[in-house]
Amino acid sequence: MTSAEVFSILADGEWHSGEAIAQRLAVTRSAVWKSIEQLRDLGLSIEAHTNRGYRLPEPCAALDDALITAALEPAAAARTQVEVCWEIESTNSELLAREAPAVGDYIALLAENQLGGRGRRGRQWRARLGGSLCLSLATRFEPLPRDMPALTLVVGVCVRAALQSLGATGLMLKWPNDLWVDDKKLGGILVELRAEAGGPAQVVIGIGLNLRLEETDREFIRCAGNEATDLVRHGLRLAQRNVIAAAVISECIVGLELFRAAGFEPFLATWSAADGLRDRPVTLSDGQGVRTGIARGIDTQGALRVEFEPGRYETVLAGELSLRPVSGVEQ
Repeated sequence: MTSAEVFSILADGEWHSGEAIAQRLAVTRSAVWKSIEQLRDLGLSIEAHTNRGYRLPEPCAALDDALITAALEPAAAARTQVEVCWEIESTNSELLAREAPAVGDYIALLAENQLGGRGRRGRQWRARLGGSLCLSLATRFEPLPRDMPALTLVVGVCVRAALQSLGATGLMLKWPNDLWVDDKKLGGILVELRAEAGGPAQVVIGIGLNLRLEETDREFIRCAGNEATDLVRHGLRLAQRNVIAAAVISECIVGLELFRAAGFEPFLATWSAADGLRDRPVTLSDGQGVRTGIARGIDTQGALRVEFEPGRYETVLAGELSLRPVSGVEQ
């Protein structure tokens, strides 16, 4: 018996007695109790009642590669290998260590429990078991697209479109790699590249989404200098996890193929319309120090335009951006 099996049983949100779980898995009730405690240690909220057993506060679909594959759009399903693992250090690191798929093909790797999830600049990504979606997409580019620096923005447009198609509301984009609702972080994107000079490039795109945050999670992220929100508060349910994963993968693959053929231009207007920072005071921390200005949207290559003085604009390719003075570290 594994904790993954117990999680799958509890995922329906119904009451399950320890005895029933033990019989179903052919183990002792003591083994069931140990697995319940292990799941709690991983951050899963489990209710317990002396006469009824255990249950989750709400249904939470266990990730299933067959269900995700079946829910993919046909064009995406034909070129995508979907894998689900119970526990992994990092889905991005795992795919970067593998041989890249053929040009036009994709590997989608999802994890229930990601131990070493990373955001930009090596930061920790907080992902609660059952309350998040952690996935990575690997593909190969040959040749490397001219607009490669804008790839993170392209993925943001695609993830936002996928979530909106399922009923999520209020979604905005924060340059360069965040999904936002009401100035709170909903998810992040991390693009990593492995390439040889003059040869093909392996690209791995990590996507992390908050599905349901506990108050302890919010406080952890707040102490790191950021405010966070989740999809449950904005129209989606934990029981939709496989559907959400399939929609995100499908939309990203369609978008990546368009990007492969036409670059960033087809995505520029959509990204600009969802720009959560446009015409707002921002603080930028980069190689030139900490500066304040007004965000003025992005250019045709996806770089940020900031007005540091009236009429003086600067194009920013990289840096840390916030709506407030920098304090602590963002997720």
